[in-house]
Amino acid sequence: MGNSEDLIRVKLPDGTVREFACGVTPREVAESISPRLAAAALVARVRPAAGDECPAASGDEAAMYAAENPHAERLVDLSAALKEDASLQLLTDKDADALPVVRHSAAHVMATAVLELFPETKLGHGPATESGFFYDFYRQTPFTPDDLQAIEAKMGEVVARDEKFVREWEPREEALARFQADGDFMKVHFVERFTQNGEAVSLYRNGAFVDFCRGPHVPSTGRVKAFKVMSLSGAYWLGNEKNPQLQRIYGTAFFSKKDLDDYLERLEEAKRRDHRVLGKQLELFTVSEDVGSGLPLWLPKGATIRRILEEYILERERELGYQHVYTPSLAKVDLYIRSGHWAHYHEDMFPPMDLDTEEMVLRPMNCPHHILVYESKPRSYRDLPLKLAELGTMYRYERSGVLSGLSRVRCMTLNDAHIFCTPDQIKEEFSNVMKLVERAYRDLGITDYSYRLSLRDPANKEKYVDNDEMWALGERVLREALDGLGLPYKEGKGEAAFYGPKLDIQLADVMGHEETYSTIQVDFHLPNQFDLKYTGADGKLHRPVMIHRAIISTMERMVAYLIERFAGAFPLWLAPVQVGLVPISERHQGYAEKVQSELQNAGLRVELDIRNEKMNAKIRDFTLQKIPYVLVMGDKEEAAGAVSVRTRGKGDEGSISLSKFLVKAKGLVADRSIEL
Repeated sequence: MGNSEDLIRVKLPDGTVREFACGVTPREVAESISPRLAAAALVARVRPAAGDECPAASGDEAAMYAAENPHAERLVDLSAALKEDASLQLLTDKDADALPVVRHSAAHVMATAVLELFPETKLGHGPATESGFFYDFYRQTPFTPDDLQAIEAKMGEVVARDEKFVREWEPREEALARFQADGDFMKVHFVERFTQNGEAVSLYRNGAFVDFCRGPHVPSTGRVKAFKVMSLSGAYWLGNEKNPQLQRIYGTAFFSKKDLDDYLERLEEAKRRDHRVLGKQLELFTVSEDVGSGLPLWLPKGATIRRILEEYILERERELGYQHVYTPSLAKVDLYIRSGHWAHYHEDMFPPMDLDTEEMVLRPMNCPHHILVYESKPRSYRDLPLKLAELGTMYRYERSGVLSGLSRVRCMTLNDAHIFCTPDQIKEEFSNVMKLVERAYRDLGITDYSYRLSLRDPANKEKYVDNDEMWALGERVLREALDGLGLPYKEGKGEAAFYGPKLDIQLADVMGHEETYSTIQVDFHLPNQFDLKYTGADGKLHRPVMIHRAIISTMERMVAYLIERFAGAFPLWLAPVQVGLVPISERHQGYAEKVQSELQNAGLRVELDIRNEKMNAKIRDFTLQKIPYVLVMGDKEEAAGAVSVRTRGKGDEGSISLSKFLVKAKGLVADRSIEL
């Protein structure tokens, strides 16, 4: 709180507290600590103390700070005036939270460059993103690749000018009048939407460029040191195809050129691993407009990988006492109204089919069907836990813009199961599911994953079932189970299912982007909706708890992940073709066929190349297909009952007896070894 001498107290990260004149800026605080810190600082994190503002806070600026909730923690410019007691942290390029600020500033640099090159352009908005930034522009003439190069070069000039980012305030009516006079229809929309009558409008200026923006920004354009213009796409204004089409230019920015170069290298690696490209090259799946978007066709080799995955997880589930069922891919709409899925998910479901006597719909979830299996006969506590599992096919109306290969589809087969148990069995069953997840990931060679405990947002009564007691119990049980297993996890508020909290297992791709692949959900709600019961040891009726779980996601998404994880070079046990056979000449074909028969009888998947091609061409083609082993056979091998082995990634490893090769290959398959 400001005192009679207009001093404020600033608490620093090391716990020390210093007094400064009211209105001091984070830059001035940094300078008082160290010139080096002042030179390195990019932005400040401030948490004002709840108290009176000092007399210096007045007029439009005070109104704007009030509108931004001044008592909440926030990032601010180094030039922002501190009006009250506060905790202050100065962020440098050592702090990840400063990177989005650098990227947002880079978006302003891009907009500056575009207007200098193409002054007729109108501006949309330019936010930071997870991987960089973009800016939307309206311009009747399409940008070209040469234009993008010119924009990047001009951005370099703007950075070299080292123009200060200055926050300015303008009465709302004046800002609207200026944007309207310039024909900036998008800026007019943003000001009208995000500000109120009589409110001051926040603008940021660098040189002659001015943009409606709440910031914060780095001190100057010169602090945007490593950037690159990446690509161009189209986007309708406000997402409505009846509106003007905008041009969205994407870019990225990092603290240093090394960080940028590392990112671009990872991007190239991600392209090399793209499952859509490899899926075509390796003949795993295809898509056809005649079938429809988001409905891939599994080719024989891709179907082989999928079948191996299915057999693997079914075997693991049988070992743990799961009972497998088959249920229909559609049901009456009434079933999903009863379960609550219709109210919460109907926009993501396909439209109902209106039959003569009833409305049917393709299922978006398998759980209502498994509940009906539970209901098919009376249950006792002796029957619990009851574990019902299914490779259940589901249908989601994914919008066309998000469909992608196998990873985002409209028809998917989930490794699904529902455990019906007593309340005191929840922790043990949850732990058992976690152990199964860990084993499956180990066998599949998945190492880069994390845990997210997805919780509800108590303020969102529309998205989540309104039952505080149920949520408190579910969240407590999951936390206790996770803590008992000693697993590190993050919490995600507002990420729960509508009926209960869940643990999501997040897998990261080569770019570090995370998505949910496995999930475990505790559900007290659906058993209530369906009035599920079991007879307890006391002879009375009780309500079971449901645990929803998916271990290896959908077959589509997991295969997509594995293609990219291994760049198409699958471990021996997963490879659609494990061994390629190359007879040196036509006279060795008989021996090659004998080898093929022995390998197939041993359970290996083999492909024999008897084309009228040279040996090296056959070896090259098998290598391009990323087949783990290529066996070459000539006179020497036939006489010795041997094969000459070429191992993927290692090359020619010489001749060994066929029996020794069989022992080695079968052992690698049995151990589900990731390496050859």
